[in-house]
Amino acid sequence: MIYLDTSVALAHLLAEDRTPPDTIWRESLVSSRLLEYELWTRLNARGLGASHGEAARALVHRVALLELAPPVLARALEPFPVPVRTLAALHLASLEFLRSQRVSVSLASYDLRLLDAAERLGVERTPL
Repeated sequence: MIYLDTSVALAHLLAEDRTPPDTIWRESLVSSRLLEYELWTRLNARGLGASHGEAARALVHRVALLELAPPVLARALEPFPVPVRTLAALHLASLEFLRSQRVSVSLASYDLRLLDAAERLGVERTPL
């Protein structure tokens, strides 16, 4: 299973210079519910809600979303191996929750700090 970070979802939606391979969309994808909020916040900030809304909804529908339940939120309050920002802490806590449930998961992200922290936690990278 692949944990999809918002950086990859946005790169796909916005056709940025770096885009994930088409093969990623054939995999089982999971993310935090945070993905949905980050996508819409960034699309709306750029005035792209109308033009990219349908594609964003389809992408979110394709991903299994993990709720920000109390155990995830509690873990995000604890230290990580390297300093991380708030949203990264929530994504990392979600990843750790999945792993605690014996889900084999790798991380797809373009965020180098998130990738570094995840690697220090023993999470593999998904090649992009």
